[in-house]
Amino acid sequence: MVVILRGPFQSLERFLSGVQNTPVVFKAEDVRDWTDTAALPLLPGEESAAAFAQLRKAPRLDLNDGKSWRARPYRELDATNHKRLMKLIEEQPEGFCPVFKGESFDIWDPDRGVYYAWVNPEKIVKHLQKKRTSASTNRKSPFFEFTDASWFRNPDSLPCHFARIAFRDVSRATDSRTVRLALVPPKCFLVHLAPTLVWPRGDEKDQAFLLGVLSSIPLDWYARRFVETHLTYHVFNPFPVPRPSRDDPLWQRVVQLAGRLACPDKRFAKWAEAVGVECGKLDAAEKDDMIHELDAVVAHLYGLSEPQLVHVFEAFHEGWDYHPRLAAVLEHYRAWR
Repeated sequence: MVVILRGPFQSLERFLSGVQNTPVVFKAEDVRDWTDTAALPLLPGEESAAAFAQLRKAPRLDLNDGKSWRARPYRELDATNHKRLMKLIEEQPEGFCPVFKGESFDIWDPDRGVYYAWVNPEKIVKHLQKKRTSASTNRKSPFFEFTDASWFRNPDSLPCHFARIAFRDVSRATDSRTVRLALVPPKCFLVHLAPTLVWPRGDEKDQAFLLGVLSSIPLDWYARRFVETHLTYHVFNPFPVPRPSRDDPLWQRVVQLAGRLACPDKRFAKWAEAVGVECGKLDAAEKDDMIHELDAVVAHLYGLSEPQLVHVFEAFHEGWDYHPRLAAVLEHYRAWR
């Protein structure tokens, strides 16, 4: 069984012409892998199917091959169920740590100074440790995949003590960006609308690589084909993410670029050292150039042709002035050929 995609067509004339062209054909079993609900993509134009098909050649983000990195989304705190542990006030109480919400961060902006609440770190760590220990026996929990008993017993190994990736749950395909995520700093906590990633397998360099891919325009263009109002796990887990070897220059460059972009201040120094990048504020022009190169390198990892990359930018967001960014990305794209 196959699924045949043509269009969409903007006029009867283009329809009559377009239906004569060779369609893009997918196996039904592949379509079922695109999302956990077997949803079909909302493609923006006639040229979109080929770009979509190329992106979809990459394996799912939640691939579990027993060898390469493994990342799973996890909701740390619930705004309703854990309200008793939080202080929902604007001013920070002495000794308390922030609870991040989705608006607390953005792409390459890990702390916007806007928080959901404040928590006593001693009390919340005890709660999270108890929650993690309980989840370790639940097959549906990401913590079930961790096997080191000493790791579970040590509260200092909780993800909240380390820089980690978080993404916004609330998002729309019509926003300027759909996948909004960041490497958030240690000693912050996350409400359910800002899920984090936990890693049964992988290290900081794997985190940097995934952060780079998920922050790119090509991946975001793909996400916009499925996201309506929320970036749900059903859409997030099947995202296509390339899995090159660590000796691939493209993998290495994504790690370098994303690692450096993710570390604007000393709170990320330990994570930056593990990745092998510097830490500190970047000059605006240098930052923009690194972001443009990242888009180009990720496009090569997906195997996008230059016309496909151009289409991704043209069809990314209605009304946006993509020309300056596309020109900069294409310059890097051609240099990486």
